[in-house]
Amino acid sequence: MKRNPNAFLKDEYNELVKNNFDWKLRILETGSQPHSVVDGKEVLMLCSNNYLNLSNHPKLIKVAVEAAKKFGAGSGSVRAIAGTMKLHMEVEKRLAKFKGTEASLIYQTGFAANSGLIPQLADKGDIIVSDELNHGSIIDGVRLTKADRAVYKHRDLGDLEKVLKEADKKYRRILIITDGVFSMDGDIAPMDKIVDIANEFGAMTYVDDAHGEGVIGPDGRGIGAHFGIEGKIDVEMGTFSKAYGVVGGLIAGSRDLVNFAFNKSRTWLLSGSHPPAVAGAQLAAIDVLENEPQHVKNLWDNTKYFKKELNSMGFDTGKSETPITPVIVGESSKAKELSNRLYDEGIFALPIVFPMVARDKARIRTMMNAGLKKKDLDFALEKFESLGKKLHII
Repeated sequence: MKRNPNAFLKDEYNELVKNNFDWKLRILETGSQPHSVVDGKEVLMLCSNNYLNLSNHPKLIKVAVEAAKKFGAGSGSVRAIAGTMKLHMEVEKRLAKFKGTEASLIYQTGFAANSGLIPQLADKGDIIVSDELNHGSIIDGVRLTKADRAVYKHRDLGDLEKVLKEADKKYRRILIITDGVFSMDGDIAPMDKIVDIANEFGAMTYVDDAHGEGVIGPDGRGIGAHFGIEGKIDVEMGTFSKAYGVVGGLIAGSRDLVNFAFNKSRTWLLSGSHPPAVAGAQLAAIDVLENEPQHVKNLWDNTKYFKKELNSMGFDTGKSETPITPVIVGESSKAKELSNRLYDEGIFALPIVFPMVARDKARIRTMMNAGLKKKDLDFALEKFESLGKKLHII
């Protein structure tokens, strides 16, 4: 039999299209900013992860340009060979100081951090204990290990303790992994209590704080600072691609952790290091967070106002505690229709539908931005209220 080795590509894509599960890409024609042009239409941006609007900050742009002019367009190698530049080391030193940890290490992306480090932290004879709503990059990292896996109910400390008691005598090493801020619902893991429980059982703690970096804690210092446990979480993983406004993954913790990671983590060892412009912008972003607290304040002022007004209209925003504010509408078709109607009215806010969330929990996931003005929020709220009534959501 002569088989067609590529037939499945089209067949599986067509199946996604048939079930309306395919991604339909929107094209951003400006920088990521509160007022953007998407597919030729000027819209209010309500679905970007650029929480602090730093991707457009003049200092980040200036330093990125200066770094490129001084050091070139690329690094020329992986970090482990000839690609570690003075800029990379300076970012890691400043980041560790900012987060109150002994050391830090910059990865190419947040996904690379999870998929490259998690498999090195647990092996055969170990167990990874994971929150049931953890991000896909954590799940993929866990799948790459030879360790056993256990899942505890979302943010349920009693269930976590039950799982740990069962695992305590059976395994050499226990690794507890959780998101810090959960990206679909905007709620926060009780990291202080998780650390306490972990200490009882001698378990290592690993938190993916991608949506907490630059957002929660004093001056946006992340989940460790949010709970007053800086340096007590074994692995704080995060990203520069959201609130910091640049790109790149990060881990922060002990010097032993960083020494271990850059010797064992293959995504770090075998990927080209960030271009000088990226490292320069990362450094500038930390500087802005340390010296310009108004960005974090504006983000939270906008978040509280927008969330309060949505709730007063009768919208269901779930258990969100952060600038991630889901507008839960129920059916996937209704979420998609609301998103399309909002776009027609000049608001870019995408639907999150099954299988990314439960079938009856489809929503518009709004992401707040420090650069939005009150008149922008009022415009968006007016459209949400009008369309919410027309579509019988409120």
